[in-house]
Amino acid sequence: MTGKNIVKRFGYIFEYIVLVSAVIIFWLIMDKTDNLNPVVMPSLKKIFSTCKGLLKNGSLVKHTGISLARVLEGYAVSAVLGILLGIFIGLSKHLDRITKLVIQIIKPIPPIAWIPLVILWFGIGESGKVFLIFLGGFFTILINVIDGIKQTDPNLLEVSKIYETPLWKHIIKLVIPSAAPNIFTGLRTGLTSCWMCVVAAELVSSTTGLGYMIMDARQYGQTDVVIVGMITIGLVGKVMDSLLHFIEKKVVVWSN
Repeated sequence: MTGKNIVKRFGYIFEYIVLVSAVIIFWLIMDKTDNLNPVVMPSLKKIFSTCKGLLKNGSLVKHTGISLARVLEGYAVSAVLGILLGIFIGLSKHLDRITKLVIQIIKPIPPIAWIPLVILWFGIGESGKVFLIFLGGFFTILINVIDGIKQTDPNLLEVSKIYETPLWKHIIKLVIPSAAPNIFTGLRTGLTSCWMCVVAAELVSSTTGLGYMIMDARQYGQTDVVIVGMITIGLVGKVMDSLLHFIEKKVVVWSN
């Protein structure tokens, strides 16, 4: 890592520290001046105390682990299907034409609107929750992959055609590397969408998971528990996104 990159990295870290510090200081000032309604917005001390208690009794770790497993299942299916279908649709003008209308109609429907059908199709078990999370990431990944495939350099496609490159080699050696930046964009955005859907997924007769914990706390007016659950989702999602970004930088070296 060059000196310039090190300075840039420390600059980013400093900006993050300043931003977080500003939020904490503002929160503390509002609390000290009695401008915070403890029911609507609890103090930082209360939130830390609640977080400590949830960690101590193991419930936060338990709910986080269950939600993480559900997200990983739904995300894995959405990533595999999104990439495979995206490649086929992106390579075939005919397939693109006949699927475009269906994708455009289904894509805007929020996963929470699928809950009644999911209960009828899958019951109230784990498969329904995973399906809702899958829906959250699938179309985002699919569309990014299709766009990436379509942006492949026409000259490279022509050369591949002239040399009669086998289809599998054409896809692996040319199409996928060319679409890799878009694929990773879809994977990262899709992961975020999956985490956004976990609360909706855990509304389906669930008694476990961060979404359940948040919704259960809301019913009892436990705003501190709600905030701890939200922060946990944000932190776990950030760690996973950073991991994907790290992999992207190692794989897509030509775009860095």
